[in-house]
Amino acid sequence: MAGHSHWSQIRHKKAAVDKKRGALWSKLVRAVIMAAREGGSNPDMNFRLRLAIDKAKAANVPRDTIERAVGKGSGDDGTTYEEFNYEGYGPGGVAILLRILTDNRNRTAAEIRRIFERHGGNMGASGTVSWQFKRLGLFTLPIEAIGEEKLMEVSLEAGAEDVEAQGNIWQVTCQPENFQGVKEAFAAAGLTPEVVEISMIPTTSVPVDAETGRKLMSMMEEFDDHEDVQEVYSNFDLPEEIMAQINAK
Repeated sequence: MAGHSHWSQIRHKKAAVDKKRGALWSKLVRAVIMAAREGGSNPDMNFRLRLAIDKAKAANVPRDTIERAVGKGSGDDGTTYEEFNYEGYGPGGVAILLRILTDNRNRTAAEIRRIFERHGGNMGASGTVSWQFKRLGLFTLPIEAIGEEKLMEVSLEAGAEDVEAQGNIWQVTCQPENFQGVKEAFAAAGLTPEVVEISMIPTTSVPVDAETGRKLMSMMEEFDDHEDVQEVYSNFDLPEEIMAQINAK
């Protein structure tokens, strides 16, 4: 892939020190409920539910909370969620793709539009930027965790289609149907990826400077903090030295 998944890595590091754990847990629990409602309560038969549970566990959501969410999704509590994407452009012409899960579409649309406009972006119609992304399994590991030859051997034999060094991390991508096999291969090799998810990877990237990068970080974090935004994807390319400048401010 020609693009980058910088926000996935940045979001992971942010979550590790994020004090808004309650808001994060709420999103993850909602994802478990929706997955169980759509595909049943057995994670062995419901791949989406298995991913949602794994993500919740990785964020230290208590086991009993996850189990209650699965039960809630399997029943009917009267709450109706809608799932869809919002798309648009951020500062510097960067593509933004949002996965939404909400019980009030009109409210969410108005709030998301305001975030775009507040940060100098604009919300577009369906299909505005989604063509610039490809749905793939994504794993990232620190560059020092494993050598390239060994990583290639483990990844490609398990069904991965690309291994790429991006700054100080390895990025491994695969087709969604090979995701579980690659995940199990990493576990068998004693590797613990930092990011493990089915993601929307950009097929091209847009380089940004420090000023634009700061604006983007503010916008992306506000989207990420919104209770109805399950995932945020973008195609910006922020060099390590510029990221360091932003973090130093």
